[in-house]
Amino acid sequence: MTLKRFNLVATAIIASLLSPYLSASSNTKPNIIWLMAEDMGTDLECYGTPGVQTPNLNRLAEEGARFDRTYCANPICSPNRSSMMVGVHQTKINAHHHRSNRDVPLAAPYKPITSFLRDAGYTCILGSDLVMQKGTKIDCNFKTEATGPYDGKTQFGLFDKIGDPQPEDQPFFNQVQLKVTHRGDWWNPIRKASKDPVSVDEIQLPPYFADTPEIRYDWAAYLDTVEYMDNEIGLIIQDLKAKGMYENTIIIFIADNGRCNLRGKGYLQEPGIHVPMIVWAPGYVEAGTIVDELICTTDISATILELAGAEIPDYITSKPIFGVENPQYRDYVRSARDIWDEIDECSRSVTTKKFKYIKNHMPEVPWNTSQAYLELNRPALHVMRKLKAEGKLSDAEMTHFLDEKPVEELYDLENDPHELNNLALNPEYANVLAEMRSLEEDWQSENKDYGLEDLGQRRPEQGLGAGISREFIKAKHPDLWDRLEAGELMETQAWGKMAKQAKAKAKKKDKQS
Repeated sequence: MTLKRFNLVATAIIASLLSPYLSASSNTKPNIIWLMAEDMGTDLECYGTPGVQTPNLNRLAEEGARFDRTYCANPICSPNRSSMMVGVHQTKINAHHHRSNRDVPLAAPYKPITSFLRDAGYTCILGSDLVMQKGTKIDCNFKTEATGPYDGKTQFGLFDKIGDPQPEDQPFFNQVQLKVTHRGDWWNPIRKASKDPVSVDEIQLPPYFADTPEIRYDWAAYLDTVEYMDNEIGLIIQDLKAKGMYENTIIIFIADNGRCNLRGKGYLQEPGIHVPMIVWAPGYVEAGTIVDELICTTDISATILELAGAEIPDYITSKPIFGVENPQYRDYVRSARDIWDEIDECSRSVTTKKFKYIKNHMPEVPWNTSQAYLELNRPALHVMRKLKAEGKLSDAEMTHFLDEKPVEELYDLENDPHELNNLALNPEYANVLAEMRSLEEDWQSENKDYGLEDLGQRRPEQGLGAGISREFIKAKHPDLWDRLEAGELMETQAWGKMAKQAKAKAKKKDKQS
């Protein structure tokens, strides 16, 4: 795999920009590209992350808007993607458990936003030939098909076509998944192929990580994939320019959830739900705009419908955040975590500009679980488990490794951005705690929460591929498992193939005997 670096032609200087958040006066509907990086925090150069170079996203932010307080409705890919495809929190549409309800149609009156975009005259396109694995991931927790018509009863197509948009597709909506930042067997090859890999000495680890060579390497390899992803965005921009579509295309960049590491993907702390968002939209946002207001990722759904001149249904739990004269930002963002693979969990959070409140409905389930996917894909987990056993973790580093979660968590995000000091039992913050509780209660009184309704009656999925891979390697290749536990970044997806081949070989042998 060859990593292309960033020798891209600089974008043209924008001739004129209107006032912030005013709609363009052109009668031509804008094309819209929604770029969705997988499993990524605000780990970009334009957000101040040390060690990483992201020139294309830097440029989009400089010529557009950077949103600094964007939060997911869920810290796991499929529930959050479900909420964004509908514009409604996943707990309201029975899409709250990871990889659930794949054969269950979305209940009326809910529809995917692409249905409304099609009605407004848009060609809906999935993926791009310019990115890793074509960018065609959908991953919604209701019945879908990639392409074809949609009626929600017998037809479930979300998009009209797969591939790069063409001039005849205009106006188009193009959703592209940037998979490279997701954990995968490509991380080591990408780092090895890079002409300028991220220096392990330049990165800055959060204080809840132990500072070891293994953890630094893993973090640097992650940032290498971020750089690769940034280059993919540059290729998409080049393609738009070559086809004469760049000037009339709005580019929205976000992540589907936080980074895949400790306290990140799967958890309601900042690394799990606080994601980057950059918008390039001449005529809709002023160059260099920085928005410090609270945004939920579902707000992008309403914004896209607004930009397209499409119907925004009454049920949608989001508001346009640009393309309107008076954007309605949020007083708080409400997020939720439920089943992820074999781990049954139920937590709810409320994030304001100053505080974060988390209610753990299953405090007996620790953050540091035996979840197979995490054990296969987070080297820091193994390194720090070993250090814990040796009594070598600091208080900050112990945060993720407590035996149980507190029932409630309260953090002062201004003074404690890494959420290390839980204020829930501090009497000086009793009024703040009561206020944050009331926000969750208000949300519950106005919205359905399937995740609380099924609490205690759930059946997490067992026998998943990650678990099979883990047990196979432990039993048949303990040397590989030892390397993983030592903190080495391994190509663990290949282990699943090894397990399948071994099973097939054993089955064939049994038949012959």
